[in-house]
Formats: sequence, C-alpha cells, structure tokens
Amino acid sequence: MHPLLHTKDNIGCEEVMTALEECHARGFMWKAIGMCSDIKKDLIKCLKEERAKQQTLNRTEVQDKNARIRQKWKEIDENS
Repeated sequence: MHPLLHTKDNIGCEEVMTALEECHARGFMWKAIGMCSDIKKDLIKCLKEERAKQQTLNRTEVQDKNARIRQKWKEIDENS
C-alpha cells in the first residue's frame, strides 16, 4: 500500500486499507483475477468521502478567517 494512504487524514478508511493489503498479500494471481477489485472500489469511495470532509472543513475555516479579516479591516476603516 502506498505510504501516503496511511496518514492521520485517512483514519476512517484504515479498516478498508487493511483489508486491501490482506487481499494483495494473498498473491499475484488473487489480484490478477480481480478478487481484490471490490475492496479497492470501497477504498476509493472511502478516500473520496474523507477528502470531501476535509475540503468542507478547510473551506469553512477559510471562510471564517476571511470574515474575521474583513471585520478587522472594517474596524480599521471606521477608526481612521
């Protein structure tokens, strides 16, 4: 498994990642005949959901930060 998949941001997908690693550990033929495909699809779906959550969180934080900055500029303009 790619080392970047095992980050703190993907904790919600850890169980699926482990299942995929176990499936891949069964050998090349197991992977080649598509026995791991469903697990891989589940992992992709889970990672996509985790990424969407993180994007929403980041967007909210940026909007809050921008609102605070606008408020401070408004206060500066009023006091000038």
